[in-house]
Amino acid sequence: MNKQQILKNISAKLYDFDREMVKNNNACIVGIDEAGRGPLAGPVVAAAVVLDLDKSIQGVNDSKKVSPLAREKLYDRITAEARGFAVGEASVEEIDRLNILQAALLAMRRALNAVAVPWTLALVDGNQPIRGVPESRQKTVVHGDGLSASVAAASIIAKVTRDRIMKDYHTRFPMYDFLSNKGYGTALHRRRILEYGLCEHHRRSFCENFLTQTQLTL
Repeated sequence: MNKQQILKNISAKLYDFDREMVKNNNACIVGIDEAGRGPLAGPVVAAAVVLDLDKSIQGVNDSKKVSPLAREKLYDRITAEARGFAVGEASVEEIDRLNILQAALLAMRRALNAVAVPWTLALVDGNQPIRGVPESRQKTVVHGDGLSASVAAASIIAKVTRDRIMKDYHTRFPMYDFLSNKGYGTALHRRRILEYGLCEHHRRSFCENFLTQTQLTL
């Protein structure tokens, strides 16, 4: 079996999962996922996607299992062919104030509220429901980005959107290498924080722990 057939089979299974959800719940589903829980810098970004389940997009999968180039191509197809989609963010200030879990759920709720097409059931990646959304209208799906086409599509939109944000930050703060690390705590990124300090896009609540630990080892 060649690579193209493997990708086709993976996408088919994800779409089958969604069609079964629609059938069993008599629902119009929207998939929700986020990107950027772990970095030292940048917002957390969520996406909500309502796919046309009658027209599969080959290659749709968990964004972590898709190459950057393939993600960009899938982003274009999803945004062009989905019945609807929206993106929501939570800022570094909100991450520091609320904690990363609550900020991620806030970004998810913002994305969901911005979807312009009708839906009746939200498939939420993970095991935490979105506060403010009726329980009857959401279902948590652990590892949903590897099970559901709608959640996988949302993971791709969220990841590409966030990567583009970090690319923009890089033009203003090239010393942190956001273009390559996307805000994650690579060795170079950590060294540059020690050298240059924090910029406006760093999460203080994340970086203060790192800086304290660093000082203890100096």
